[in-house]
Amino acid sequence: MTKASLATQRQLLIALSSAEFQSGQTLADTLGVSRTAIANHVKQLQLLGLDIYKVKGRGYRLAEPLQLLDAAKINQLRLNGAPEIVVHNITDSTNNQLMQRVTEGVIDTLGYTLVAEAQTAGRGRRGRNWYSPFGASLYFSMYWRLEQGIQSAMGLSLVIALAVVRLLKRQYQLDAKVKWPNDVYVDGKKLAGILVELAGQAHAGCNVIIGIGLNIRLPKQAAEKIDQQYIDLNTVTVQHIDRNSLVAQLQQQLVAILTDFSHSGFDNYVEEFNTHNQYQQRVVKLSGNEEVEGMCLGVDNQGALLIKTDMGIKNYYGGELSLRLGG
Repeated sequence: MTKASLATQRQLLIALSSAEFQSGQTLADTLGVSRTAIANHVKQLQLLGLDIYKVKGRGYRLAEPLQLLDAAKINQLRLNGAPEIVVHNITDSTNNQLMQRVTEGVIDTLGYTLVAEAQTAGRGRRGRNWYSPFGASLYFSMYWRLEQGIQSAMGLSLVIALAVVRLLKRQYQLDAKVKWPNDVYVDGKKLAGILVELAGQAHAGCNVIIGIGLNIRLPKQAAEKIDQQYIDLNTVTVQHIDRNSLVAQLQQQLVAILTDFSHSGFDNYVEEFNTHNQYQQRVVKLSGNEEVEGMCLGVDNQGALLIKTDMGIKNYYGGELSLRLGG
């Protein structure tokens, strides 16, 4: 899609953001394009997951008011000296785009952040698709570096999840939980997922891309796209959700916790994780190369999951493992 088309789509969304009907002719005149072009742009936006209604004689309307990400507003909300935050309209994957910039040597600033309104190839753990409709969530990726190498990343995804939990508690008074190794839950349903990608060597500096998908106001058709129980912020809080403010706050929370983690490792977070463990003291089933069922005892000081079985207590690390309730 050309820059001109993206700019036209953004202007169209600004015009529709109040969720009031706008006639096709009014939109065409405002944007300086044909009514056919307006109709085509609407179809493209609908394919990206936006609920846009068309009523004969009245025009177009968004199903819900939409707050667009605004790079200028986000960067005004950053603390003085905080890393840059870049906003994309539509991208394949914020993790992909950020990793490419790091690989090319374009950026090396810890905490540099990239967010997008929509992803066409969003990814979760184990290669699963991450449903990324336009303007419905946060699609957030941040750069970090671990100078002690890949081995120092033990427990990293759990620390990232705890940063999200802290932010949700402070901002929305939510009692969020962490599902090992990389999900944030509220009311027993998934609110956010984390994808940490590493590039480096075992005993040398390691580049880290931290991807976070946080559901904010998912459209009705999300139920057809997501194959597990999920929830969004709009469902669990009556407070106003300002996505621009949330982006700046999330970056700030992550930079603070990662600065500490880089110096101290996971030891200081074991108790906090176990307090917020979704399955603490519950029977769970862990699937991977083998299937294990037992009592979840939390994690050890390297972030490994501890499960008590008839054979004793065993620890399990991340990777191609799936955890769910047992019994």
